Amino acid sequence: MTIDWLAFVQVFFVALIAGVLVVGFYALGLRLLARSGRTPVVAPAVFTDAIRVMTPKQIAKAQKQADKAARRSPLTSGEKTVALIGAYACFAVVVLAVVGGILLIVLG
Repeated sequence: MTIDWLAFVQVFFVALIAGVLVVGFYALGLRLLARSGRTPVVAPAVFTDAIRVMTPKQIAKAQKQADKAARRSPLTSGEKTVALIGAYACFAVVVLAVVGGILLIVLG
């Protein structure tokens, strides 16, 4: 039994680059989403064994800060729209990469 080390190294680097690109596109999408004035504020799920759960007061404070940041944005409405479209495009790339990876695994 011999190991094809060149193939092993190729798979390693392709996986590393793909991982960096997926995370990079997701981060860029979040950045553009925040830049467009739609800062994602998500209420945490309530778990009985959670270490820390945000109170409704903390959630309201975070939403108020997000709204304040959106009002201070120096971007015009057109620039915000472009940022929003860019964010959705980045998220679409991430979804396509994940679906493509699943299809490669399932279909071989």
